[in-house]
Amino acid sequence: MRTVLRAGRGVAWYVNAILGGQDYTRYVEHLRRNHPEASVPSEREYWRERYAAADRNPANRCC
Repeated sequence: MRTVLRAGRGVAWYVNAILGGQDYTRYVEHLRRNHPEASVPSEREYWRERYAAADRNPANRCC
């Protein structure tokens, strides 16, 4: 049973990593460490800007 739970957690972590689940948290950590004077955007603002940047530069997408 432990093996199944451990495998399930591994799959969940992998899917979360692919979908960018920790990107905002890493971005906030980066801002606080490297740019302490910068304001931290809300998570909604972060994702809005990220998607807008992807739309402006479609060469970075696979499709």
